[in-house]
Amino acid sequence: MTDNTQYLENQIDELKEQGLFNNIRVIDSPMDAHVVIDGRKLINLCANNYLGLANHPRLKEAAKKAIDEYGIGPGAVRTIAGTLSLHEKLEERLAQFKGAESVVTLQSGFTANLATVPAVVGRGDVIFSDELNHASIIDACRLSRAQVVRYNHNDPADLRRAIAETTEYNRRLIVTDGVFSMDGDIAPLPALVEIAQEHGILLMVDDAHGEGVLGRGGRGIVDHFDLHGQVDIEIGTMSKAFGVVGGIVAGKQPIIDWIKQRGRPFLFSSAMTVPDVAACLEAVDMLENSDELVQKLWSNGKFFQTELQKLGFDTGDSATPIVPVMLGEAEVAQAFSKELFKEGVFAMAIGFPTVPKGKARIRVMNSAVHSTNDLEEALSIFETVGKRLNLI
Repeated sequence: MTDNTQYLENQIDELKEQGLFNNIRVIDSPMDAHVVIDGRKLINLCANNYLGLANHPRLKEAAKKAIDEYGIGPGAVRTIAGTLSLHEKLEERLAQFKGAESVVTLQSGFTANLATVPAVVGRGDVIFSDELNHASIIDACRLSRAQVVRYNHNDPADLRRAIAETTEYNRRLIVTDGVFSMDGDIAPLPALVEIAQEHGILLMVDDAHGEGVLGRGGRGIVDHFDLHGQVDIEIGTMSKAFGVVGGIVAGKQPIIDWIKQRGRPFLFSSAMTVPDVAACLEAVDMLENSDELVQKLWSNGKFFQTELQKLGFDTGDSATPIVPVMLGEAEVAQAFSKELFKEGVFAMAIGFPTVPKGKARIRVMNSAVHSTNDLEEALSIFETVGKRLNLI
């Protein structure tokens, strides 16, 4: 009889042959502009730590103080014994920050999507989903058992076509990423709002990569387009620009109340830990009081993208500080990443299934804590590696 694991071993071998096997790097330092891996200090260009808050002294101190007062873990799900006053305070502050009626927090942005989509639509309903939506949205749609109709990426006209051709439904939901994490482009939210209102369809946007990046002081895509009160559900995360971990669902009060009643990750998984909640509160304070970090992030992103283009690299259609360096085949991206690592830059290759086959890349993630010297050194290394591999 064949070993039950033989199939998986064969699949792993196939991934390695295709250059798609993920070799996980282990970091031995705080998450910052530089990290230590295998005893070497490298420029870090692949973390989502947009504002550099993951190792910020104020967040660390807030977490320590909260541990002394509340302990570490809540010890229960929110609906039984896991809701602390800290949780409610964070949700109130986030609602104020984002200009939303109400907010509920969860363990991560991924679980926020898993809680929300199956709670608001189900069997017999229809979801219109951008073809490049994040995996957490795709999984949430599957869990809902609703019919999923994909529309062309960032194409309101194709969404209108899909709506017109889908005539059997109970309820309908349009869902899109706000900032698409692999390409850095932004959803045409004003057009999606117009379509949703015209047809009476719920509209949900996942703003994981817009939190702390878009809008006034990083308030997100809804604020960026001044669409407060016109987007039914806004998903966010505190694991990227906020520098911590946790998910956000912001929206109209009845929707948030319903998710607390039927969102399964809220009902059946323990609440955010005490230090995470306290650190997130501190991050909100910082963003409310200053947009200096947000402005520095954008400045660094524009500089790095412009200079890469001057060197001859294809940086796609990014409109945010995310800078994809388009390389095509996964083997090329893997080789590029390895050479960058040798030269002192930590920037991982991104390939299938995270991005379509033939569109592998190095996704450069700038941060507000990178200095100009950091970026200039990294650019020099990109040039060296690009020429070594005959890509520029």
